[in-house]
Amino acid sequence: MPEYTFVLIHGSWHDGALWNPVADHLRSKGHTVHTPTIAGHGKGVNKDVTHADCVRSIVDYVVENDLRDFVLLGHSFGGTVIAKVAEEMPDRIRRLIFWNAFVPENGNSLLDECPPHYRELFGQLAAASDDNTVMLPYPIWREAFINDADEELARSSYEQISSEPYVPFEDKLDLTAFYGLQIPKSYLNCTEDTALPPGEWGWHPRMSQRLGLYRLVQMPGSHEVVFSNPAALADKIVEAGRD
Repeated sequence: MPEYTFVLIHGSWHDGALWNPVADHLRSKGHTVHTPTIAGHGKGVNKDVTHADCVRSIVDYVVENDLRDFVLLGHSFGGTVIAKVAEEMPDRIRRLIFWNAFVPENGNSLLDECPPHYRELFGQLAAASDDNTVMLPYPIWREAFINDADEELARSSYEQISSEPYVPFEDKLDLTAFYGLQIPKSYLNCTEDTALPPGEWGWHPRMSQRLGLYRLVQMPGSHEVVFSNPAALADKIVEAGRD
């Protein structure tokens, strides 16, 4: 089997370290794996960042580590980040993988792509916070994000996440250049993922079809199989990332 270099970009409320079980499985198969943390993410860090700051932190990581010919994956919010990273360094990227990730329409923000009840909730939580951040309420985490886990794993994983900067949710994204790129793309869809409610606001095919020509890879599981089934997720990442 060919060996690849994967750069895995986490989603909201996560940081790079939460990829470790997935990364370990990929490395055991001979692949090289990088799991940078997006600016403003993680516990005990400054959350005063814009979406552009988030993108710049990943671009800087790629440059500092002189990464080339790599597969770039974004999970959830991370989809908005990898789209902008791809605009800045298309020649370095072998393939893009969007794992239950946002693929915003040109000019939209992440919030524009969320159902109204989430937009209202996130705005209220950010306004009530001391630092313009949003912490995902546990009931939503339990029922919609990690619905394939038992209560013990749901609780222990929730303790590992942290509040999310709100400004990157609001920032409008010019994706004109992204939608003109010819980089190969895959969409990895977990079939029990209800973090976005299925139907009008669902992940697939609403987000995936915006990629134009793309490879679809599916697997059972929730939005958080990074916790509930990391080995299977790693295998599907390879399937989505192969030539």
